[in-house]
Amino acid sequence: MQKLIMVLLVLFSINITNHAEEKVSEKKVREIHDKILTVDTHCDTPMAMLDDNFDVGIRNSPPQSRVDFPRMKEGGLDAMFFAAFTGQRERTPENTENAYKMANQMIDATYEACNKYNEMAEVALTPADATRLEKQGKRAIYIGMENGFPLGTDIKRVKEFYNRGVRYITLCHSSNNDICDSSTDKKGPEHNGLSDFGKEVVAEMNHLGMMIDVSHISDKAFYDVIQLSKAPVIASHSSVRAIARHNRNMTDDMIKTLAKNGGVIQICLLDVYIKNPDVTTVRYKKEKELNHIYETRYESMTDDEKKKLREEWRSLRENYPNALPTVADCVDHIDYVKNLVGIDYVGIGSDFDGGGGVDGCADVSEFPNITAEMLKRGYSENEISKVWGGNFFRVFKQVEMLSN
Repeated sequence: MQKLIMVLLVLFSINITNHAEEKVSEKKVREIHDKILTVDTHCDTPMAMLDDNFDVGIRNSPPQSRVDFPRMKEGGLDAMFFAAFTGQRERTPENTENAYKMANQMIDATYEACNKYNEMAEVALTPADATRLEKQGKRAIYIGMENGFPLGTDIKRVKEFYNRGVRYITLCHSSNNDICDSSTDKKGPEHNGLSDFGKEVVAEMNHLGMMIDVSHISDKAFYDVIQLSKAPVIASHSSVRAIARHNRNMTDDMIKTLAKNGGVIQICLLDVYIKNPDVTTVRYKKEKELNHIYETRYESMTDDEKKKLREEWRSLRENYPNALPTVADCVDHIDYVKNLVGIDYVGIGSDFDGGGGVDGCADVSEFPNITAEMLKRGYSENEISKVWGGNFFRVFKQVEMLSN
C-alpha cells in the first residue's frame, strides 16, 4: 500500500509539473507576442470584404473568413498585408479594365473598413507606421496587390497604385501576364522571364520605393528580377520546394540568391505548399475541378454564379475534410531556410482567405501556436522576433530608403 501511495504521489507530482510547464509556455508565448512587432505579409481578405455579409470589424470564424481585426488582436498580430487580388484573364482591354476596377474596389473596401473601425485598425504606409500603431493598440493594415494584371501595359499605373497605398506588387499570378511569366501557366513561358514592360515595372517600383514580390513568378523571371532590382525583394507567400514539390515554391538556389540579394521568403501556410498532397483522394479531385472553374471562369461569372461557387467550396470543405499539414510541418520550412541561409531571411505570409490554413493555425487568432512550436525547437526570442517581423521590416526599410 505504501509503495502504491508513493507511485501515486510521484505521478501526481509529474502531472503538476507538466501543467506548470504548459502554463509557463503559454505565458512565454504571450510575453513574446506582446513584446515583438509581428506581421503577416499576405492575406486575400479584401475579396471577402466586397461581400455585404462579411464584416472585418467583428469576430468571424472559418470558413467565412480567417482574418478580422478582433482575431488579429487575439493572435498577437500587429500588422498584415491585405492583398487586392485579381485573377489572370485573357489580356483584352475590357478584362484589364475590369481587373483595374476590381483592384480599386478592394483598396476602397480596405480604407472604408479601417475608417469605420478606426479605434482598432488603420491603413499603414511606411515601416514606421507599424511601430506607431502597435503602441496605440491598433492593427496596421498595409495594402499589397496580388497580380500586376490591373496595370495592363500602362507604366503610370504603378505610381497611381503606390499613391493609393499599395506597397508591394506580386508581379503575376497563376498565368502569364504582360509583366512576366508565371510559375504555373499551363502554356509554359511566354516572355522567357520578365517582358520588356516588366523590366520597366521593376525599375519604376525601385524608383518609388515599392517592394517587388516574386511569389507566383517563374524561376527565370525571379532571376531576371534579382539581376535588375536595385533593392532587396520579397516572396510574400512562398515555401520551400525541397520539402513540397510545387512550382510555386522556391528552390534552394533561389532561396540562396534571395538571401544574397538581402530579401526574405515569407513561408505560406497553404497545404500543398507545405506538404505534398495525396492526389488519390476524392477531395483532391473535386478541389481540382473547382480550381479549374475558378481560374478559367470566375471573372466572367454573374454574382449569383460566384455565390454558388463559394457555396460549393464550403460544401466541399464540410463533406470532404482535408487532412491538413500541421504547425510543425510549417515550422519545418522555417527550419530549412534557417539551416540553408540563416535566420535573417525568413518570415510568414499566411495566404489566409486565399487557401491558407493548417491544423493548429486555422486563422490569425492561432498564430501563437507557430511561436510555441519555434520555442519548442529551441528558437531564441531574438530569432522568433526576426521571423515574425524583424526580417521583413528590414527589407521594407531598405526598399523605402533606396527610392529616389
